Amino acid sequence: MSSDSSNEASSSSEGALPKHVAIIMDGNGRWAQQQGKLRTFGHKAGVDAVRASVRFARKKGIKALTLFAFSSENWKRPKDEVKVLMQLFNLVLSSEVKKLNKNNIRLKVIGDLSAFEQKLVDKIRKAEALTENNTSLTLNIAANYGGRWDIVNAAKQIVADVEQGLVKSEEITEESFNKYTCMSDLPTLDLLIRTGGDHRVSNFLLWQCAYAEFYFCETLWPDFDEQKFDEAISDFCQRQRRFGQTGEQVSPDNQGQG
Repeated sequence: MSSDSSNEASSSSEGALPKHVAIIMDGNGRWAQQQGKLRTFGHKAGVDAVRASVRFARKKGIKALTLFAFSSENWKRPKDEVKVLMQLFNLVLSSEVKKLNKNNIRLKVIGDLSAFEQKLVDKIRKAEALTENNTSLTLNIAANYGGRWDIVNAAKQIVADVEQGLVKSEEITEESFNKYTCMSDLPTLDLLIRTGGDHRVSNFLLWQCAYAEFYFCETLWPDFDEQKFDEAISDFCQRQRRFGQTGEQVSPDNQGQG
């Protein structure tokens, strides 16, 4: 876990780059309040940080970027704020999808879409279909998503398959369970970044982050630019990932690291 203090190492040094990065984009409201504006102004400003992060991830060769846009708990926020978030989601889908497709980026929206208006769901499905064959980067937008929901939803699908005789209960393993979760077709999550200073995962990717590295920074999301992203990647590259083993087992030449 790290602060957003400057890191002299470049993201290409030592360890391998992460294949899959997820970001909890926190701090939009506080950013706006610091400037004497409504919280919704911060959400609009945060769109620029999304563009910068997508641009950086594609440039660095990261294969999947997952952004926590709207959690299943965010419905509890003030109605005006939720309304603006939905409008912003609609607007971004309309304005950005052609750019994503032009840059060979695949768009995927994960979460329980049943709570959204049908027009928005249709727009999401159209955008996913347009970009489904793109290969430079998969951009996952988590909308009305919760980690617990993802796990429960996967369990329900497995139960249905068991009842239909497609799967035997004794055949269920962690690997087979994973195939029922939202991002089973993507690389394992390597790095989870949270902006805004809080140190928690907020019900995000609970299954997927079992062995992910965590990076927390004080930077509020609208100020999270390519340089800040690069600092997070550099920090990741300096870590020794052991996956339950000892440091000596992973790398005898790097005893004492990690």
